[in-house]
Amino acid sequence: MTPQPLAVAPHTPATADAFTQRFSSTPRGARLARRLALHQLDAWGMPHGSTASDTAAVLVAELAANAVTHGRVPGRDFELSLRLTGRTLRIEVSDARGERRPPSGAVAEPPPLAEEGRGLLLVAALATRWEVLDRAPVGKTVAAELELAS
Repeated sequence: MTPQPLAVAPHTPATADAFTQRFSSTPRGARLARRLALHQLDAWGMPHGSTASDTAAVLVAELAANAVTHGRVPGRDFELSLRLTGRTLRIEVSDARGERRPPSGAVAEPPPLAEEGRGLLLVAALATRWEVLDRAPVGKTVAAELELAS
């Protein structure tokens, strides 16, 4: 299934088309990342409650939760970056743990009664593209892109 472009309300271009922030590798940090991402998207013309905003919220929430749960290194933060380039929104979440690296592309479904393992299935279903990249000097970045309708 190929995701359809998401409708975005017409807006005046923002003065900045990038947002980057570090957060504590805690559940509170993951929640704050999601909230600030939604605030930034609203400033870029994707109002709260729109399809584009809601889809991006799920992507940020899942990637941040994975960074906190699986990529946490004590004393190290995770980083959220949003970039709006034309009609493409790129969401990147970086953490300090590189050895637990999910595969890019297809993700295997977990057993039916498993309590975890569905986050990247959501990312794969909602994102137009996603990938996992090495991060220098240490760690990984999981990136998801959304193609936005004009």
